[in-house]
Amino acid sequence: WGATDAILLPLYPQFSSTTTASSLKAWRRVSKLPCSTICCYPSGAGFAQTHADAILKAWRDAGSPANPRVLFSAHGLPQSVIDRGDPYRWQVEQSVAAVGRLLPATWQTRLCYQSRVGPMKWLTPSTEQEIRAAGKDEVGVIVSPIAFVSEHVETLVELDIEYRRLAEQLSLPFYLRAAAPGAAPRFIDALAALAEQALAAPGKVQS
Repeated sequence: WGATDAILLPLYPQFSSTTTASSLKAWRRVSKLPCSTICCYPSGAGFAQTHADAILKAWRDAGSPANPRVLFSAHGLPQSVIDRGDPYRWQVEQSVAAVGRLLPATWQTRLCYQSRVGPMKWLTPSTEQEIRAAGKDEVGVIVSPIAFVSEHVETLVELDIEYRRLAEQLSLPFYLRAAAPGAAPRFIDALAALAEQALAAPGKVQS
């Protein structure tokens, strides 16, 4: 339409060669526009607060049950990808730390990974393993989709149906699921701030 430049804003909060990098490569194949690139925002204040708000809302809406364990569920990757230097796991850990600081200090938190496919070794522990561990410990869980910013099959089916069924089979005291950021105003404001930074530094990679 006559655009003179572009801002590339990934909806992957944590950078990976399998997601953000492959998307940027696809862009370069089809466009020669000058562009500024936003790399990632794994521990941005607005992103972290949005997740914390969603976790606390899920907890309060359920009657504020005692002693919740928060399971931060991220999309998994093959271990071999991480071994080659991909920063995804480290950045997810930064996200968990940033959100965890905004939750009650007495709450337990765990990082786990979902959506494994194929026979290769993937990042561990899996979300299923952590739900089974909660069953053994007889504690309820709040599941937060820490690497997702919108609702889709991996949240609406995998978390809301498949893992909920497992939690019921294991008789967890409760199984709650925090919403993805979606169009939460605080999250949108955070994305807007990143875009404004990119506008102020054309041609640079923002991180």
